[in-house]
Amino acid sequence: MAEPSARLADLEQRFEALGPELPEGPQKQALSLLHAMILETRRAQAGGGATSSANLPAPLVAPPPMEGAAENQGLPVGGVAPAFTLPDANGRPVSLADYRGHRVLLVFYPLDWSPTCSDQLSLYQADLPEFERLKTKLLGISVDSVYSHGAWAAARGLTFPLLADFNPRGEVARRYQVLRASDGFSERALYLVRQHAAFASALDCSAGMA
Repeated sequence: MAEPSARLADLEQRFEALGPELPEGPQKQALSLLHAMILETRRAQAGGGATSSANLPAPLVAPPPMEGAAENQGLPVGGVAPAFTLPDANGRPVSLADYRGHRVLLVFYPLDWSPTCSDQLSLYQADLPEFERLKTKLLGISVDSVYSHGAWAAARGLTFPLLADFNPRGEVARRYQVLRASDGFSERALYLVRQHAAFASALDCSAGMA
């Protein structure tokens, strides 16, 4: 009988080989997320730290190409930041108004699991003490579901909120003028928001796919 490690390796190879044969859709995405969660559980049991992009298992659903110039200009500096309420990875509603009195960095990014987004948000996680020193709260926002956010946050070791702009898809990104209509996900964009009483001012935005 094969050793457990060899058996797991064999099952892993057989599972990944089935990926191209599965039709695109929610079922394939769900299997991909389950695959990632199982691998993350194995990593955690082995005492590993946050997974890097070099050893993060590739999901069955490959991310779409993320290239090209920005399709949007974003909101103007000094404008009013639109209010929103979105669920976090645990399904809890999070509102911009919850952070009244704090600086908030809104991090719009295209998709969970993509290599560039994984590295980008992991850098922010590593710099959380500096953001805390500057009294700035981070909110990640993408069109992914709460389930994807939960699995991805666990795999990447992310502890700041990831908000699901999922239903209606991309509505908050649209309000912030960073939704890529041709792709169905947002630009890679940052808004630094300072709140005073009941309103917020957008201080900076950098939109684009690079």
